Amino acid sequence: MDVSQHNTEIHLNQQHWDNKPVLRRAYRDIHALIREQLHDGDGITLELGSGIASIRQTIPDCICTDIFPNPWIDQIENTYALTFGDETIRNIILMDVFHHLRFPGAALKEWHRVLKPGGRVIMVEPDMGMLGRFVYGCFHHEPLSMGQPITWAPPADWNPADIDYYAAQGNAHRIFVKNAITDWKAEWNLERLVRMCTLAYVASGGFSKPQLYPTCFYPLVKALDRILGGLPPVFSTRLMVVLSKRA
Repeated sequence: MDVSQHNTEIHLNQQHWDNKPVLRRAYRDIHALIREQLHDGDGITLELGSGIASIRQTIPDCICTDIFPNPWIDQIENTYALTFGDETIRNIILMDVFHHLRFPGAALKEWHRVLKPGGRVIMVEPDMGMLGRFVYGCFHHEPLSMGQPITWAPPADWNPADIDYYAAQGNAHRIFVKNAITDWKAEWNLERLVRMCTLAYVASGGFSKPQLYPTCFYPLVKALDRILGGLPPVFSTRLMVVLSKRA
């Protein structure tokens, strides 16, 4: 599939965002969790694959980037070949981006280059608890790819500019929860691995499905998330991974 499909989805997402207060509230809460994990100090906080750049409402100084030129994007960036110099970035944020990386090892190598020592990568991804597998497997158009091989590194003749549409929603779970690949551990510390129940988001319908509860019930659904979150193998639907660059 052509990579322009991503941009088509971004513009559809913008329409749903404007019409769904509960979706905006769910994202604001997730972005607040990301903000708590930011590494303090000098340097840039950068989001890759910013989509509609909603994170700026929670982290105003974040530089929002994507591979497409949209009015809300600060600059175009290719995660495999960033325009930033060595050790200039303090934080890299990714929200539902990692599972779109066909060669995650190449991306991690580039992030390592631009991050300051101790700098962080903070990503939020689908998680594959029993509930997560059911929701994403049955109601999302992207494949889980739980049984497919993960292509960690690109071939020798690969051009980073050759980006296609790729999706494997289970990749972050397989790499960071199940340790299907451990090559990254040589250069990164795993600061946090949080498996979360996020019914407040899932039952909002996300960007493409109907909302399943009244907006006024949001605090009650969040309280249920906290209770069910105690059993991540069963109820986890979201995964937060925080990596820090080893000095």
